[in-house]
Formats: sequence, C-alpha cells, structure tokens
Amino acid sequence: MNRSLSIIVPAYNEEARLPETLRRIENYLSATDWDFHEILIVDDGSRDGTFETASAIARQNPNVRVLRNPGNKGKGYSVRHGMLQAEGEWCLFTDADLSAPIEELETLWLAAGRERAPVAIGSRALDRTLIGVHQPGFRETAGKVFNAIMRVSTGMPIADTQCGFKLFRQDVARQVFSRQLLERFGFDVEVLFIAKKLGYRISEVPVRWNHAEGSKVGMFTGLHAFAELAQVRINDWRGRYS
Repeated sequence: MNRSLSIIVPAYNEEARLPETLRRIENYLSATDWDFHEILIVDDGSRDGTFETASAIARQNPNVRVLRNPGNKGKGYSVRHGMLQAEGEWCLFTDADLSAPIEELETLWLAAGRERAPVAIGSRALDRTLIGVHQPGFRETAGKVFNAIMRVSTGMPIADTQCGFKLFRQDVARQVFSRQLLERFGFDVEVLFIAKKLGYRISEVPVRWNHAEGSKVGMFTGLHAFAELAQVRINDWRGRYS
C-alpha cells in the first residue's frame, strides 16, 4: 500500500481552533513514515479569520493548502471540494475539532490493509468505552434513532455513519465524491451508500472519540439530516448515482 496521504479539514469559523489542530496533525505526520502528506483546509465561507489564519500557516508550511468555497455551502460541499482536489493516494477527512484524535488514522489504515478495504470509517458505536467525553444525552439518543432509520432506509449495516473520521483510497474517493449530491450533514450517509452501490468494501472500526464544545450541528441541522435519508433513496431511484 502506498504511503501517500491527503488530510481534508472542513472549516467554518474555526479561527481559534485551527492553529492547534494543524500543529497536532503536522506533529503526528512528521513522526510517521508517510512518503508524502498534505493537509487541505477547506474554508466554508467563514465569517471570522479562518481563511486568513489558515493562509498564514500555509505560507509557513508547504504541506498545508487552503481551499475556499464560494460562500457557506455546507460540510458535505467542503469535504467533496477537498477530496476532489487531494493528491495523496489515500484521503482522510477529519473534523477541525479532532474529536477523533489524529492518531486514530493508524487504526483506519491498518483496518484498510487487513480487510483490503478501500474505505475505512471510524465508529463511536462499536465500542462506546472508547468515548472519553460524551455528547449531551438528547444528541446521543437522536444519533441512535437516526442510525436505526438509516439502516432501514438504505440497507447499510453500519453502526455509525456520522463520525467525521473517514479514509478513502483516492481512486475510490474520486468515483464516490464526484457522484455526491448532498452538501450538508446528510452527505456521510450518501457517500457510504454510493461506495456500497459501486461495490466497494467498507471497514468500520471503533476509534477513540471526545465530544468538543462548539459543534456546528444544531437541532434544525439534525432534522434536515433525517430528511436527507429520504433524498438518498430518491436520488438512487432516479439513477443519479449511476
């Protein structure tokens, strides 16, 4: 397996958090044996200094690239933007708060190799003892309900589609994300559904995870994600993923 990596970090109003996040990622990667790595920060129309902060870091670190969306388009748009620009043979997207520590990349990498899977995803549901700081109770409950409905509506036996820590082989990422249509938080289900539809193996593995304050997921966003489950099925029936 080629040790070439792109890390995509969607960022909306992450000026305060971004420097420490990038420091942790770069320190980790510098201590590993990847032949090539890059970090793509995708600014999603932030209203603070996210773009300027990321650009200043990129000027000092040639491993960092900054992409900018045409306004606030959503996390799904941001991840797709980064995935389709990535140059590494493997592409990881991770949340800017590093809820799943960047060191868990090795867990996904080993699972991809062990199971010969071109997609490996982190899961909070497979081993909840690995969760250090839990989400508020209502959000955990809503997540379990969402997953139950997701399983019924898509037929995918995945315990946690919404953990923002997913690794794709680049050729598979290009095929999957070029077909992605949803641009907000329902995109996680959609890209996994597309990968399954195209016949790719998905390895789901438990990862350490900690809830971080300042989440961008509100109640309306969560309700919209439920509606997008139906949209995935409608898109499939209309042949839009072919």
